[in-house]
Amino acid sequence: MILGFSIALIILSVLMILLVLLHKGKGGGLSDMFGGGAMSTGGGSAVAERNLDRITIVVGLGWFASVVVLSLLLKYK
Repeated sequence: MILGFSIALIILSVLMILLVLLHKGKGGGLSDMFGGGAMSTGGGSAVAERNLDRITIVVGLGWFASVVVLSLLLKYK
């Protein structure tokens, strides 16, 4: 069971990193410093961005839940 939650945590962590990197820069941050500002002015779909936000939130909640469950399993092993 611990192995399963550890694998799930690794997968969710990688997925979370990829989802955060897919978000478009809001300006004034590192994305503008490295040239992302010029790319972000090109029109992106607002629906796609909202869906990406929702998917990121769901994956983040799954990541948080797996961290809590894994920590409880390790504590009361």
